Amino acid sequence: MSVPGASGASLLTSLADSLGASEHALRLLISILLGYPIVLVHRNFLYGKSPTLQHLLFISTGFLISSFCYGWDTFHLIGTICFVYVILLVFGGSFLGAILTLIFTMSYLLYGYFATSTDVYDIKWTMPHCVLTLRLTGVAIDLYDGAQNQETLSSENKRSALQEKPSILELLAHSFFPSAFLVGPQFHMRRYQNFVSGKLIPNTSHSKLPDCVKPALIRLGTGVLYLSIYQVLTLWVPDMYPDTDKFQENGFIMKHVMLGLWARTALYKYISCWLITEGVCIMSGITYSGKDENNFEKWDGCANVKLSVFEGCTKFNHYILAFNTNTNHWIAQYVYKRLKFLNSKLASQAGALCFLAVWHGFHSGYYVCFFNEFIVMLMEKEVETILARNEKATMFLSSPFVSPIVWVILKLYTFIFMGYCLVPFVLLSFNRYWAVYKSVYFSGYILFLGWHLYAPFVRKALKPSRPRNAHQD
Repeated sequence: MSVPGASGASLLTSLADSLGASEHALRLLISILLGYPIVLVHRNFLYGKSPTLQHLLFISTGFLISSFCYGWDTFHLIGTICFVYVILLVFGGSFLGAILTLIFTMSYLLYGYFATSTDVYDIKWTMPHCVLTLRLTGVAIDLYDGAQNQETLSSENKRSALQEKPSILELLAHSFFPSAFLVGPQFHMRRYQNFVSGKLIPNTSHSKLPDCVKPALIRLGTGVLYLSIYQVLTLWVPDMYPDTDKFQENGFIMKHVMLGLWARTALYKYISCWLITEGVCIMSGITYSGKDENNFEKWDGCANVKLSVFEGCTKFNHYILAFNTNTNHWIAQYVYKRLKFLNSKLASQAGALCFLAVWHGFHSGYYVCFFNEFIVMLMEKEVETILARNEKATMFLSSPFVSPIVWVILKLYTFIFMGYCLVPFVLLSFNRYWAVYKSVYFSGYILFLGWHLYAPFVRKALKPSRPRNAHQD
């Protein structure tokens, strides 16, 4: 294995330049798209057959794709998987085994960030290792759950709990599943085991394949559409737009509007990658999640974005419910809910966000971004509670004449301040995002952090008109 030669690299560089993208980004896109022919081969020749042959296909193709994208750095992934296998072999489903897996994978990831990161977003081997850290940690925790009294587990944890240690082939194949190992989505080992054993989708076999090609192509087409929109919008608002003189030339109001447009463009980049990758997973059949009320098969078991919620959001919680949902679900299951010993939802939320920030890397922008999420959600929940307890305010805001106006205001609020909150996540370094915040006079922090100063006046103006316990969750 070697990094592609000069002629291949030159061709990719030329193509990337013509598309207005970096060579690394183009390699990543090609690597994701290569998942489609691979899962078609699996579908037509190996579905419902020997699990060992399926493992070998996923391992070999995943290794080759990773080699194309990251060259010799692929061995960082292989070494991590093998070391975690040894941990699971020695410690099994113990608490120590789960903790050691988390510590090792996260430490190795942080070492990768330290050794390779620059002051901009990098597409390097740390990207798939980011995915791998969650995947392997999930396996270790599922194995721990499998060793517990099953009556004490939630229904969610029962579905993913492992009673037996996975084999090295299962661990490698689960980790290198085509396209999904590059940018996600996450799926637990039990789902993978049920998939290769033919238990995931009822009444299917090698002679009766799952009907998942059409929904996969729809997801692929949607992903390509979002990628095209992203490419067009970057002509006006490129990734580093807030760090440019052109942005600074705008007036106060226009800066907020442009930050909103820029953030929406940046999010489309992530959405397009997730949709295209999800299409690969759907085509394989591993995303099967049962049937709906009309007896139609559902293929959203690995969905990472809910487009209708995302495009129609009127509060920041809608972004959380719609964007990066797969990772959010992993964090909820394996981190947030396991911090219940803190006896505080607020503390558990803060702990989960700290985990996410560390998982992303050392750049201060990540920590500021997740701090932004914390203070925004804190304010929104308190405002919703205040309004819900005041019957007159609720009736007024939901009246036929007022509700459309409220909807427009909330759309503008989420559109503009998502841009404000996302600035540090994309710009990463303090000097860059501080200059942007300074140029808009820290408006977001005045609104969200300032809430604690003006909240008493809001509560006084909107006193509860209903019993307090009538609105508890």
